[in-house]
Amino acid sequence: MNYQLILFVSFVILNIFLQAKISADMDKILKVNYERHTLSNGLEILLYPRKQLPVTAVNLWYKVGSANEVPGKTGFAHLFEHMMFQGSQNVDKEKHFHFIQEAGGSLNGSTSIDRTNYYETVPSNYLEMVFWLESDRMGYLLPALTQEKLDNQKSVVMNERRERYDNQPYGRAFETIFSNLFPEKHPYHWPTIGWMKDIEGFELDDVKDFFRKYYAPNNATMVVGGNFDKNETLELAEKYFGEIESNVVPNGITVPEVKLTENKEMLLEDNVQLSRIYLAWNSCKAYSDDDAALDILADQLGSGKNSRLYKKLVYDNHKALEVSAFQYPGKYDGSFFIIATAYPGVSLDELKKEIFNELNLMVREGISEEELTRSKNSIKSTFIFSLQNLDTLVDHINTYNFYLNEPDSFIYDLGRYNNLTTEAVRAACDKYLRNPYVELKVVPKGGNDAN
Repeated sequence: MNYQLILFVSFVILNIFLQAKISADMDKILKVNYERHTLSNGLEILLYPRKQLPVTAVNLWYKVGSANEVPGKTGFAHLFEHMMFQGSQNVDKEKHFHFIQEAGGSLNGSTSIDRTNYYETVPSNYLEMVFWLESDRMGYLLPALTQEKLDNQKSVVMNERRERYDNQPYGRAFETIFSNLFPEKHPYHWPTIGWMKDIEGFELDDVKDFFRKYYAPNNATMVVGGNFDKNETLELAEKYFGEIESNVVPNGITVPEVKLTENKEMLLEDNVQLSRIYLAWNSCKAYSDDDAALDILADQLGSGKNSRLYKKLVYDNHKALEVSAFQYPGKYDGSFFIIATAYPGVSLDELKKEIFNELNLMVREGISEEELTRSKNSIKSTFIFSLQNLDTLVDHINTYNFYLNEPDSFIYDLGRYNNLTTEAVRAACDKYLRNPYVELKVVPKGGNDAN
């Protein structure tokens, strides 16, 4: 009897069994049992009860971001991230923060190219207060929106822009890249915060008109997650949001075709000590066929100390102090970035040459199964860990609903990576990173990129 063969077969069977069990357990963990309800005014409500928690999270997405703006009037979406905390008809200025924090909760908002998000997490017995606050600014912000408040927040946003963009080292890099990667009328051409000249020109009537267009219940989705009673929550939603009138939201955005026909090279002198090179390519939309493969590619090239470019340029050759790569997809388009900061005495042209040598190698040889498994495990562990936070989990639900129209897409999302092959990653590199690109060199003032 061949005991080694029996042992080997037993090991294979056990491994298959364990993998199947892990997969089944994972599917159980990632399965989200939610309920979808829609009020008569179009407000979409997604309920995700988790009775074992002592808190309730409310995550409200308005389907409006900087992509909904037009040239000459940029920055409105981000402005409202500020204005929505400046008081409404029945809530005084800054009281939204005060009420939530006094209850022991947390809150904030964020703006992206595609959406604006407001969220609160509170002890479960304060859910009604959150509904009151959110409904008052959804339905009754305009009566409290004054010229004085607008002027105040214009100053705040202008200072924010100075601090985070104009006076921040490398702060103008991304807006420079996006304005060259996407044509002038493309919705991703301008920065989310807006151009300074547009912010300076905010007019009260234009601001109010933007709110009327997009801040309507039929242009919003509210996720409620955590400890709550479903029937009571729906009654409260009807009580506080039901009377808010819907609106005719503008139709979809027209997106011009994006296809660079030649490389664009730019030099930006800045108050920096070290030179940095940015390389950017047009890529693909969020959750489209190649999106996950480009995530894996970015992980292999420049995400962490084990990545190829980091190991080669930082550890082995000492030509860079840091390297990163990432895929940045949106609803209408995407972009892929590689960024490297030069070691003192090293030119950006040297870094660029090393980067393209690695890209050419990636196209020729691809990645190994071991590398692919490492990336998959890293993405999976980060993904699972993030779901331990209720705020993140309900935001994921809103994300999937927005991009995929299916809130319960956790298993699908992770499956996009699990199903990838090494050839898919190699092919994505060949398909996107051999196309014309935008190159930006940020150097110390004086133009010396060798530091």
